[in-house]
Amino acid sequence: MELIQQTPDLSAYLVADEVVDHHHPLVRETAARLARDAANSYVYAQAAYEFVRDTIPHSQDSGDMRVTWRASDVLEQGTGICHAKAHALAALLRAEDIPTAFCYQKFDMVHGLIAVRFNGAWHRQDCRGNKPGVDAQFSLDGERLAFALDLESNEMDYQVLYAEPHPAILRALKDAPDRPYLWKTLPTAL
Repeated sequence: MELIQQTPDLSAYLVADEVVDHHHPLVRETAARLARDAANSYVYAQAAYEFVRDTIPHSQDSGDMRVTWRASDVLEQGTGICHAKAHALAALLRAEDIPTAFCYQKFDMVHGLIAVRFNGAWHRQDCRGNKPGVDAQFSLDGERLAFALDLESNEMDYQVLYAEPHPAILRALKDAPDRPYLWKTLPTAL
């Protein structure tokens, strides 16, 4: 699948904003801690990915009703759905000057993941969190995402790589008082 940058300006995929607040002290501190043992940016990216995937539970899996959306809040509260975890991972990667995009898949709801740029190409990564039946891994050599598409069920990959989270996703996250409400309002398509 060909991935298409929403904007040709690669610097847009390094920006800090309200959601990807990689200027926040907690994001900077976490990035610095992960970078200490990383020999290079690839090793750092894998460590950041595994940190978000493995130490921040997906709120559906853990039963946490809180809804997070800002990267620093995801790190502070230690919870989030796929979109929130993608925001946290993007902030950690961008904090170390690794271009990171937001991308999406359509299942019964829109699923969020990121793409990281290495060696002149984008590589999608899914930090949703593993559980029985889900074995996502960091990889620049073939995708190891959380879910396989069922094309007969109209599931699909969106090709666009966004510099910022999709507005419809962000609106649903911000407006949700809890996760059950969020499940009713998350977009089913982009």
